Amino acid sequence: MQQHSEIPGVVFDEDGTARPRWAVTHPLLQHYFDTEWGQPVHDEKGLFERLSLEGFQAGLSWLTILKKRPAFRAAFADFEPDIVASFGDHDVDALMTNADIVRNRQKIQAVIGNAKATIALRQHGGLAKLIWSYEPDSDPVLDSEGYPPTQSPESVALAKHMKKLGFRFVGPTIVFAMFEAIGVVNTFPYKRTL
Repeated sequence: MQQHSEIPGVVFDEDGTARPRWAVTHPLLQHYFDTEWGQPVHDEKGLFERLSLEGFQAGLSWLTILKKRPAFRAAFADFEPDIVASFGDHDVDALMTNADIVRNRQKIQAVIGNAKATIALRQHGGLAKLIWSYEPDSDPVLDSEGYPPTQSPESVALAKHMKKLGFRFVGPTIVFAMFEAIGVVNTFPYKRTL
């Protein structure tokens, strides 16, 4: 890989494909960036999964979460909100013994509570309507090193709104990371091939 000094934070491969620095540090991250990151997600299950995984990522690396993603999907019923919302104390206790996922009781309980909040949102247009209603008019500005901000006025506002609706582990930084992952904002404004 070589880095073009003309575009800070961008790495080009031998074919000229541009990627952010984080996406070239591991093959799993590169695959995620190439096939999923930044692609618009509008379905409830897809959004609930992304929100759940971003919450689990708090304090950890995204690579750790990607490596555990198949186990998370198995443990949380493929992130079907109706099933996850029915999880009780016994399920939480069982998940706490699952070494293949992040065993954090507060995060596990937050996912279950967020499933309930997601279901409650259906009568008001749903999770997609809520999240995408905070799409900004323009994308964030990168800093001089090519890094995006870690939050935005919209992510601060949505995090506050979601907390009022009963969601947990939805701070402004987590919400902003989700915005990037699901295409609400574009923090990599370069064509894949230059």
